[in-house]
Amino acid sequence: MIDNIFSLKDKVAIVTGASGGNGAAILRGFYDYGATVFNLDIKPGDEKNNFIECDITNKENVEQIIEYIINEYGTIDILVNNAGVTYGGYSDEAWEKTYNVDLKAPYVLSKMVGEEMRKNLNGSIINITSLNSELAFPDNPAYVAMKGGLKQLTKALAYDLGKYNIRVNNVGPGYMKTNMTKKSWSDSKTYEERKNKTVLQRWGEPSDLIGVTIFLASDASSYITGQDIYVDGGWLIKGL
Repeated sequence: MIDNIFSLKDKVAIVTGASGGNGAAILRGFYDYGATVFNLDIKPGDEKNNFIECDITNKENVEQIIEYIINEYGTIDILVNNAGVTYGGYSDEAWEKTYNVDLKAPYVLSKMVGEEMRKNLNGSIINITSLNSELAFPDNPAYVAMKGGLKQLTKALAYDLGKYNIRVNNVGPGYMKTNMTKKSWSDSKTYEERKNKTVLQRWGEPSDLIGVTIFLASDASSYITGQDIYVDGGWLIKGL
């Protein structure tokens, strides 16, 4: 009989943007599998487990929180850069806001947490990308660019941190039923169009991300790094 290689017992995890949607589901899964999980978000949500109010675009704020967690728990084993925003159009403001949350913040968090993981020669960083890291959608250049950038940042970090036994991987959700996509799934025509893009003929639910993130956070994926796993119902592979 082997130990449960999916167990997160005694692990300390950070999930950004975990007050709702995808992040809340990931947080719940980690908690159920034994981890101590901190939710870094600008406001609390339904998942109040270890909520810490945090503006992840504020480097000093992030630094203070990481220092607090290290002082209290001695380590950070898992980081999930989940928080994201989307602003359509071509305004400079949309570009800057999207860049700060979707690309710069994951870089800063990965750098800071990665420094702590190096001390223990162990860790898992999971970046939540998107279908948009592979495909262009209309009138949303900032989101497409930042998710594409995050995909490649993951590969750069995986290369540089691998010598310290720190693994870095991407999880790319397809269309998930969250507040960010509410306008689309509330419209019956758009709902059907998005559903029909998939092989599995349904929209994703935040709970669909639980298994894959537990896998990547746990010892079950100990020889996997720098990879992209798309949780998209088969959207990316569908041809005619």
